[in-house]
Amino acid sequence: MGKVDQNKQQKQSTLLQTAFELFTTKGVVKTSISDIVSNAGVAKGTFYLYFKDKIDIKNKLIIHKSNKLFEHALDALDSSPQPTFSQTVIFVVDNIINQLSENPMLMQFISKNLSWGVFKTAISCNIESDIQNNMYSIYNRIISMNGHHLKDPDIMMYMILELVSSVSYSSILYDEPVPIERLKPYLYESIRVIIKQFEI
Repeated sequence: MGKVDQNKQQKQSTLLQTAFELFTTKGVVKTSISDIVSNAGVAKGTFYLYFKDKIDIKNKLIIHKSNKLFEHALDALDSSPQPTFSQTVIFVVDNIINQLSENPMLMQFISKNLSWGVFKTAISCNIESDIQNNMYSIYNRIISMNGHHLKDPDIMMYMILELVSSVSYSSILYDEPVPIERLKPYLYESIRVIIKQFEI
């Protein structure tokens, strides 16, 4: 990668990090593009080289942060391979839940946005390559690791993602209806049931 590309990547990363800090402290509504560029130390025109508007940077930031969660989980999986596909999926989900439990600010920002919409958008989203080591390719790698055959794997993943993101939110942030550690066995059993429906 040339120096120009590195500089572009650095500016985009700085804008994303600055936006994350502002969104999680001031809130998305109260944060302006002027706030983001001023805190990032770049010109307003630079912002528009990478993002259409505030909603675009918010969506790309969700994708970026979600990708990082999946990448970290996959790194952990490489160190501790699981014997079955179900155990692999649950290992990855458990790792992501633990990461979010350790970072409530990130959980609140991503909130219920760790969903199929984000997952699929990560494939086509025009983000610099360091940001788009996308979740979909990680998911496909998990499937191939076990040589597993599934009917409609996209539908299966949609159901698992929606279940995990909606069920874990209140449990992680507010211990409602119960703390996440108490909820996990029920959640993971539900994931096993979902996977079983899609196995060939």
